[in-house]
Amino acid sequence: MNKVLMMGVALAALSACVQDIPDSGAGVGFGDYDAYQEQLARQEAALAQASLSDQTASTGTISSEELAALGIGQGDAPTATTSTTTPVGSEPVQPEPISNGGISDEQDFSAVAERETIESDAARLAANAAQYQVAEVTALPVREGDEGPNIVEYALAAPNKLGQPWYSRLQLFSQTRFETNCAKYNTPDDAQRDFLLNGGPERDPMGLDPDGDGFACGWDPEPFRLAFGMAAGN
Repeated sequence: MNKVLMMGVALAALSACVQDIPDSGAGVGFGDYDAYQEQLARQEAALAQASLSDQTASTGTISSEELAALGIGQGDAPTATTSTTTPVGSEPVQPEPISNGGISDEQDFSAVAERETIESDAARLAANAAQYQVAEVTALPVREGDEGPNIVEYALAAPNKLGQPWYSRLQLFSQTRFETNCAKYNTPDDAQRDFLLNGGPERDPMGLDPDGDGFACGWDPEPFRLAFGMAAGN
């Protein structure tokens, strides 16, 4: 009797410690499993929407991957078009056509062949030939103020070179007078013209040619001779 009583007390104590096992078929916190899945999808959508809103507020842009995750942007994207704003009450401005009227197409064979023939080309050449004018060769005019001695002719006709004595001179003029008188001329050409105009090369009243080579103030005829030789060689 005592053993039976003790076994009953032990079973009662064991049953008080064991928790109730939930029914898995009833779902987790819901009436059934389908309701649980629906609630879970709504929570995930809300979290994705909140993340999208935060990114838009911080960067102002939304990635294509995030749009695709929300089911946005799966259709055909609209075609971008460029439009111009026309003021109300005014006519739209049409672009002006590009013209190349100032460019010749004479090098374009197809363009020339469309409008030219053998006959028209021959007529054009004849018209151009008729416009040619042949100028008659005449003597060069004499410029005013240039009627003095021709130093070019003198340079070509002189028998000697610069520094080679050719005419006799009296040693009456000093080097100082030679330098003083030559300093009055702007160029050696001017000195040579004046020298020839006043009796040179035989006479030298101003002392411009003390060595008697026929060239005043160091004037050199060689550049004129070289130029003439080059011209004659051509």
